[in-house]
Amino acid sequence: MIISCNFHKLRNLLAQNMKIAIFLLALVAGIQAGTYLDRFNEQYKKIHNSSNGYFSKEGVPYHSIETLVVEAPDYGHETTSEAYSYYLWLEALNGYITGDFSSFNEAWKNLETYIIPTYQPTLGGYNPSSPATYADEKDTPSEYPSAMESGVPVGQDPLFNELKETYGEAFMYSMHWLLDVDNKYGFGDAQGQCEGGPEQTGPSLINTFQRGPEESVWRTIPQPTCDKFEYGGTNGFLDLFVGDNSYTPQWKYTAAPDADARAIQAAFWAVQWAKEKGVYDSISETVAKAAKMGDFLRYSMFDKYFKKIGDCTSKYDCPGGTGKDSAHYLINWYFSWGGAMPDRGSWAWIIGDGASHFGYQNPLAAYALSNIEELKPKSPTAVSDWATSLERQLELYEFLQTPEGAFAGGVTNSWHGRYDTPDSNVTADTFHGLFYDWEPVYHDPPSNRWFGMQPWSTDRLAQYYYVTKDAEVEPILKKWAEWVMSAIKLENGDFQMPDHLTWKGVPPEIHVTIGVYTQEIGTASATARTLAYWAAASGDEEAKQFSKDLLDALYKYASPQGITIPEIPDQYGRFEEPVYVPSGWTGTYPYGDVIDSSATFVGIRSWYKDDPEWSKIEEILDGGEIPEFTFHRFWAQTDVAISFGTYAILFDE
Repeated sequence: MIISCNFHKLRNLLAQNMKIAIFLLALVAGIQAGTYLDRFNEQYKKIHNSSNGYFSKEGVPYHSIETLVVEAPDYGHETTSEAYSYYLWLEALNGYITGDFSSFNEAWKNLETYIIPTYQPTLGGYNPSSPATYADEKDTPSEYPSAMESGVPVGQDPLFNELKETYGEAFMYSMHWLLDVDNKYGFGDAQGQCEGGPEQTGPSLINTFQRGPEESVWRTIPQPTCDKFEYGGTNGFLDLFVGDNSYTPQWKYTAAPDADARAIQAAFWAVQWAKEKGVYDSISETVAKAAKMGDFLRYSMFDKYFKKIGDCTSKYDCPGGTGKDSAHYLINWYFSWGGAMPDRGSWAWIIGDGASHFGYQNPLAAYALSNIEELKPKSPTAVSDWATSLERQLELYEFLQTPEGAFAGGVTNSWHGRYDTPDSNVTADTFHGLFYDWEPVYHDPPSNRWFGMQPWSTDRLAQYYYVTKDAEVEPILKKWAEWVMSAIKLENGDFQMPDHLTWKGVPPEIHVTIGVYTQEIGTASATARTLAYWAAASGDEEAKQFSKDLLDALYKYASPQGITIPEIPDQYGRFEEPVYVPSGWTGTYPYGDVIDSSATFVGIRSWYKDDPEWSKIEEILDGGEIPEFTFHRFWAQTDVAISFGTYAILFDE
């Protein structure tokens, strides 16, 4: 009787709405909702399958399953704030699909536990009228340490007192960018302890890059975030980076603002989807924390030393800013903060960064923080700052777009990282007084060579357009979509993505060419999702089909651990590359590796020689060709899952 009644209803529905009826009949027959939703669920389960090894025992996402991975992290079982932001996004989407957002809350709780530094003991001694003592950024690691110069003017920090009054404490609610998940280096800088050493088995915060644009990962000297002079040399690691008359043990952290912004982007979607499911109350506390993170993320809008924005061509003559005139309102490359150990002083410091890469911009996050009630930060000027940032970011896309459609590098308030005078051709057309830079921040390899910056950033722009239908954005996205579809080789069910991009000219006449192609999973996935959002908002059927075909091509490479394609990492001949250490400087790591003028990448990471795949590196170092490696990067695997789920949601397929 019940079955008869159900089919009677289905027959009536069939007459009214064929699509709904077919969907219900499929459910009765036990058929899953759709191909791309199935693929999301499949990929999600692989990522959460403990035997695949994407997470540590503490639930921290590793940078990759594999350990012999040298990219921005110098070891596969480190992790980044970037990985955490993808983790949040994955769980927000899973919440939409299942109606249960508890895993989104759990992801934020894990983030808060392990990668937001709780040890900030002397930040209360920070003087916002004197944020930090100036030091030049140098061109090469061999020019370090860089002398601190108290005679160079710095500006005033307009955020600190407002944030302290708003939240009732001196504390930066921002992610540090790098986490040694299994304490491989042995520093043991766990949250809230600033102690530990090699005997600690849990996650430990660490630092790397600090010596100019030529300091690739192969030339870095990893160091602790709490430098108590227990390791390194006489002054810990500090005198490798800055030159001073004396040194004080201190704690120090660095944020990667694009990751914090992506976490807020994930929270935006969680708000929309949880409301749609009628369960917003279940995530309200987590969303409030995302809004708080957005409040502190405003430090990404400021010049490194809070100098006045615009036409800074001399570190001595470029004045310190007051109020918000040191804000460029873009999302910069980093901001850092630190201070003395409590038994050695009460001072602290904060710096921003004058350089902003287009690839780090996130107009959806800026929109959310200035327009979505649940995500508006509490500080009095935060909403207006993010509204200004939104407009400034949209201007930047237009300023940096090439005639072909791609986006060039970025802009800076501090040429060479020391307020030099740029070549005359660079200053011909500035952006609110900021100078165009085709490779802002790092040059080995150039920061805008990697194609992945294109879909990473344009995806956020496309999501913003999908949400707002802002007419200003439509022609920008249309041009980019046409370029990227012409640039990708998609045929016979397979794909080749651009990898290395080269640039010529300055605004408004910048041109891009493609030098090298690859089959990179993450960039293909991000591009497919960007085109999907653009197609859903604009009705571009070609972009929709292209997105679908690219996702189908990706799925051909599915395996029990995820989706991956073997690759040849062209930099893997650099394991014995020299790491610059000043003559006469000697120090040690917790496990005994010596740091001196004969240091090499693997020489200060001798544990790499015990890696299961080290034999491949030995073959390379013996003169052999670089072989294929298979990597399962957390960000790329989650990106693929998110793209499958997004396509299913946007097109009900």
